[in-house]
Amino acid sequence: MKWHQLGDMNCPVGRSLSILGDRWTLLIIRNAFLRTHRFEDFQKQLGMTRHLLADRLNRLVEKEVLKKVLYQDGPKRYEYRLTDAGQALYPVILMLGKWGNNWLNDGADHPPLEFIHNPCGHKTDPQLRCSECGEELHARDMQPLLVEGAGQEGMLQNTGDSHHPGQQRTASRG
Repeated sequence: MKWHQLGDMNCPVGRSLSILGDRWTLLIIRNAFLRTHRFEDFQKQLGMTRHLLADRLNRLVEKEVLKKVLYQDGPKRYEYRLTDAGQALYPVILMLGKWGNNWLNDGADHPPLEFIHNPCGHKTDPQLRCSECGEELHARDMQPLLVEGAGQEGMLQNTGDSHHPGQQRTASRG
């Protein structure tokens, strides 16, 4: 499958990766959350070539993850601001940071990144929780379902045997 074909997949992860799936794009988004807004600042902080940075910023604007905001009229200069869709990526950035802390820190060379919840002032451990029962979410406890009317219906095919009590199984359609 070619990179540009991911956007046509019947999978929200694949479609998301068609926009976000390279290392530079997620670093641009991370820096936007750290209040970087100007082209020169992104370039200086990330060490990207101007051409590559312009390409990634233009794609994020085209896909409405970032928006361009004029800050100087002559010559025209723009800042890049997160849209609502861009702001919605914060949990992704937060959980990538947590994953890096847990799996890629090797002592003093890479100290962990800590997260402070400003409203209460405490350090926090980012977690994904069920919106209904409040339990922490784990892959072993989840079953993705395709929504009716979206072209295909029913459970996504599961190649492993991860049946849990109370979980309804469906036959494979493959």
